[in-house]
Amino acid sequence: MSKLRIAVQKAGRLHDESMDILKDIGVYIDNGKDQLKASAKGFPVEVFYLRNGDIPQYLKDGVVDAAIIGENILIEKGEGITIAEKLGFSTCKVCIAVPKSSKYTSIKDLEGKRIATSYPNTVQNYLDKNGITANLHIINGSVEIAPNIGLADAICDIVSSGSTLFKNNLKEVETILKSEAVLAVSPVLSEEKQAILDTIQFRIQSVLKGRQSKYILLNAPNDKIQDIINVLPGMKSPTVLPLAEAGWSSVHSVISKNEFWNVIDELKKNGAQGILVCPIEKMVL
Repeated sequence: MSKLRIAVQKAGRLHDESMDILKDIGVYIDNGKDQLKASAKGFPVEVFYLRNGDIPQYLKDGVVDAAIIGENILIEKGEGITIAEKLGFSTCKVCIAVPKSSKYTSIKDLEGKRIATSYPNTVQNYLDKNGITANLHIINGSVEIAPNIGLADAICDIVSSGSTLFKNNLKEVETILKSEAVLAVSPVLSEEKQAILDTIQFRIQSVLKGRQSKYILLNAPNDKIQDIINVLPGMKSPTVLPLAEAGWSSVHSVISKNEFWNVIDELKKNGAQGILVCPIEKMVL
């Protein structure tokens, strides 16, 4: 059987989180130091460790079949590449920033200015959309220093926590796009490899659903069961089991992590007691 070739970033936070999700879906990689590729144990997958910015071209050329990559890189360099799944980690923004001393009021203030960036296509599209003409200086790495050395009036780069901007006396003024890690697919994927990718995508969806959900168990008097069921969204319907104590039942269900505290508050108001909440490793629907 052919092996599906998946590219991941060779180092950094995106690399670590990519390897974590591969491990969670049963793709175990034993790679030695400085290896550029490694095979999975018991699954038809090879992992390639590449520079993030090189991955879109490898996908276009069919050198790799799929990749876990930042969405921002695909927008900049990956025209025609399909996103199969958004993965919810390695989130960041692509932002325009100016010196804190600048009196910035709107994007019109960028007219005629010099902007240093590693994302020229993304920035140009944004400026064109807003009818702004500016001079772009393409820089690979250390973009934040450009205004301090007189090379540019503004920058455009990825922002995670904002600490790098702060250290370089810059302030964020425009958010061009929000990004996260995605599973991207080569446009020349064969049917045989598509079948392997479908299996991987199904497993990823199960892991992501588990990460976004919590398993909840609670005790409730029988006359409050219907009220509590009305609060719980559940997968299909909650499980209700009688307790040894007459007149009481145990209710089991799944709730969204994002709705967690609101649901808990409503359950308590409706008579729920002994509420236990557990993480879910995977959720197969």
